[in-house]
Amino acid sequence: MEELREIINKYGLQEDLEYIIIPLPDKNGKKRRCFLLKRQFIRIVDQEKNFVDYPLADAIEATVRYPDLLLSEALFQVYTERGTDISSLPFAPNKTAGIEPK
Repeated sequence: MEELREIINKYGLQEDLEYIIIPLPDKNGKKRRCFLLKRQFIRIVDQEKNFVDYPLADAIEATVRYPDLLLSEALFQVYTERGTDISSLPFAPNKTAGIEPK
């Protein structure tokens, strides 16, 4: 959780007991915020029910840097800039990228 503390301080984010709160740029005069549960990973599921569990710190950074993109697209941008191969990411225990076990 130390990594989360660092990213919260780096971007000046808010938090409560359960959520990290990301203020987003105003859109049409409305204030927006994004609430991400404090978990080690965040799961993104596509229409075919394939899923990938991404580290929460990466999801926070992607949301802060690319607030108008879909999270999956923002994560792709962040990993591309870092030169990180998505297939080399640490996934949640007992979970793998792909189709959920039946």
